[in-house]
Amino acid sequence: MIYESDTVVLIGAGTADQRLADPAAGLDTTELMTEALRAALSDSGVTGLGPRIGWIGATRGLSRLPDAARRIGEAVGADPHTVAVEVGIPQQTLINLAFEAIRSRAFDIAVVCGGETKHRDDLARRAGLELPDHDQGGLVPDEEFSPSGEIVARPEKEIGAVVPVQQYAMIENARRAAHGWTLGRHRDEIARRWHSFNQVAQLNPPAAFGEPMRPEEIRDPAPANRPMAFPYNKWHNSQWGVDQAAALVLCSAGTAQSVGVPRDRWVFPHVGLESSMSLSLSRRGELHRWPSMAVLGAAATMHIGRRVAEVEHIELYSCFPAAVAVQQSELEVNPDRVCTLTGGMAFAGGPLNNFVFQATVAMIDQLRAEPGAFGAVTAVSGLLTKPGLTVWSTEPPAAGLLIADLADEARAATAEVPLDEDPTGEGTVATYTVVYNGMEPSGVRAIVDLPSGSRAVASVDDPEFAAAAVAEELIGTPWPFRASPSHRRVQ
Repeated sequence: MIYESDTVVLIGAGTADQRLADPAAGLDTTELMTEALRAALSDSGVTGLGPRIGWIGATRGLSRLPDAARRIGEAVGADPHTVAVEVGIPQQTLINLAFEAIRSRAFDIAVVCGGETKHRDDLARRAGLELPDHDQGGLVPDEEFSPSGEIVARPEKEIGAVVPVQQYAMIENARRAAHGWTLGRHRDEIARRWHSFNQVAQLNPPAAFGEPMRPEEIRDPAPANRPMAFPYNKWHNSQWGVDQAAALVLCSAGTAQSVGVPRDRWVFPHVGLESSMSLSLSRRGELHRWPSMAVLGAAATMHIGRRVAEVEHIELYSCFPAAVAVQQSELEVNPDRVCTLTGGMAFAGGPLNNFVFQATVAMIDQLRAEPGAFGAVTAVSGLLTKPGLTVWSTEPPAAGLLIADLADEARAATAEVPLDEDPTGEGTVATYTVVYNGMEPSGVRAIVDLPSGSRAVASVDDPEFAAAAVAEELIGTPWPFRASPSHRRVQ
């Protein structure tokens, strides 16, 4: 078969991980990403591809390496054009940049990679061991991307509702109100969903935390499952204390043919979609929804000629249960469908700024085993802020590869509510979460609807009130404000 010279194809996908007892014996982040790239190059079935790599994009994670791509390229004999993206730039953006690098015909082979070694770093810190510095002296990437736009509104920062677990817990509780569930039914629904992910992780050998867990072990707070932000406990959270890396190798179909990559290694991207539109949680008209992802799903469905909800395999970004549930709703996926091949970020491991690549490697393996099947992998950046969606298949895209940033369409589909930064009077709780001191409820963080049609954020540090908000529904109840910018509830 003759392919267009700009037809993008993935020819190699690989991961690397380490589970250390001695941090001094482990690989650093760059070295682990290099091992993932070597595995991806080997996965292509062809030797000698390293020096032909012309473009490498790498995510910056916890180690904030200036130009990890440079060192990774050097290790395999390449002198690539390098790209670095900060946390807050969707992993989908890096994938799309790689697609464009190939489609533009500017580069023979492009690589996407990412990795974290937080487990190793945590072990070293606890042991009082100073690890060698990364070999990054003076390196500067050819291109770098940093986020822009508001991820968290200033009043949200002022009340301390910044960490992801609190924001996602508020989205989760808004889902409960939208469905009309009781607190108990809601907690059972979350536990059922996450237990299904745990069951997948049990069958996934690379999963970092694949031990069996019962639904009640996930649902109920305990010393080994400490409460984080109601209704979330430790095992509802993405577990980022892992050493994991992944790499994807892309080229044109013409290059794949010319270097002799076996046809059974080829997997084609059909869409690479994202939205860079950013809107903080408290400004969103519907707190339980994510219209941006619905926009991406509709565009993908139109392009591939079948509903994304019906493709054979789906891996939804799974930082928290609400992320999965909201995506399933926006993509119109059956809520009972278990949308993971890996077991998700709580059980397979959730390396910061890298899980999409880990998930894509699992998807590529699955699709090669089922020629002709389709697979969708989603991305989340921020707090259900910037979505991403890639659809893959071993069959080439009849309509070509669709790459797009649908920010304008997402903005048009998303209702926005003005935020009152100096509220007075009384409002109604739209959503909330409870924060903890150890095992005990200690305070409440809330988003409040005002009679004017505006929103406000609010907080109170009161253990008794917080304990009541765990036992009884707070959404829909009055919330009075002081006549000051403290945003604290009147006691």
